[in-house]
Amino acid sequence: MSDDEAKEEELDLTSSDVVTKYKSAAEIVNKALQLVLSECKPKAKIVDICEKGDAFIREQAGNMYKNVKKKIERGVAFPTCISVNNTVCHFSPLAGDETVLEENDIVKIDIGCHIDGFIAVVAHTHVLQEGPVTGRAADVIAASNTAAEVALRLVRPGKKNKDVTEAIQKVAATYDCKIVEGVLSHQLKQFVIDGNKVVLSVSNSEARVDEAEFEENEVYAVDIVTSTGEGKPKLLDEKQTTIYKRAVDKNYHLKMKSSRFIFSEINQKFPIMPFTARALEEKRARLGLVECVNHELLQPYPVLHEKPGDLVAHIKFTVLLMPNGSDRITSHPLQQLQPTKTIDNDPEIKAWLSLGTKTKKKGGGKKKKGIPRKKGGARDDTAETEPMDATSNGAPAQD
Repeated sequence: MSDDEAKEEELDLTSSDVVTKYKSAAEIVNKALQLVLSECKPKAKIVDICEKGDAFIREQAGNMYKNVKKKIERGVAFPTCISVNNTVCHFSPLAGDETVLEENDIVKIDIGCHIDGFIAVVAHTHVLQEGPVTGRAADVIAASNTAAEVALRLVRPGKKNKDVTEAIQKVAATYDCKIVEGVLSHQLKQFVIDGNKVVLSVSNSEARVDEAEFEENEVYAVDIVTSTGEGKPKLLDEKQTTIYKRAVDKNYHLKMKSSRFIFSEINQKFPIMPFTARALEEKRARLGLVECVNHELLQPYPVLHEKPGDLVAHIKFTVLLMPNGSDRITSHPLQQLQPTKTIDNDPEIKAWLSLGTKTKKKGGGKKKKGIPRKKGGARDDTAETEPMDATSNGAPAQD
């Protein structure tokens, strides 16, 4: 086997080493989410919580693969974002920002980790209150969660991306909510957080993607954002944008000294993964980043908003399409929800939710590397995850 072939094989979920790295990144990101959630309290400063989330991931990832001969890249795959109420996504403010959380805020946490470029991401929605979540806040969170559960069951080999797009819109409508436009669920590959195979949140004349079929041994970040509003978010202030990613296929000779300085720092510290401007020398960063973005050297992740008064919920998870079924590796249990709407009277949604996520293997077949084994070494081929209880109104089973 040539070196190229060996390298190609190594990047696939058929390699137990690759599966281990995905799951290690997932374990760190799930713990990071737990930590961030515990810090989300009224009057807590958002930037401080974001810093703690990023620092935790850097520390935990840094403790892995310390003693290997070949240096392994690891750390933050997506900076901690905490977006509140009608803010849709990507709010990760700079050090001087004084924004704090308030009682009853709907808080959306978005975070990612990678080990050797194998990425695990997660997003979760939580309301800062005691007791069950009720009313429209419960509706919008239940819509996101139920859509995510349906997507988990439809992102499987043989299904197409458009099947998922249609299904999640139907789920959201059942809760009298909208799927937010412009959100993409991407295939993940080594060092690639936005792979070419995507699931569109809402298909319309302006937003189209190539039809694609899910295949065994692929990995996806399934990203669901729901709103009680129109689901057409807007950029209100470009200065709120603090997260960027190097556009590796673009080149331009920057004119400003500050731009060249910052771009050099980015190439050194963050050549591939998204990063926050907080991690740069901030005094020089703002001016330099503008020129880099204007010439498409950096891809910005804008902070988007629905209208004031609208409520937005966000659920994102990472799923491995293993030979024995779908393995959701990032998640967090929701608060108790008491939505005003129900899916009980929709047989199609209930049928989707009744699907298991594991598949029974037919015949012996060739053993694949990287398939999790039960204690004692037996392959877990027949395990079925519990179908989601369609009467739970969006409150998930505890993972």
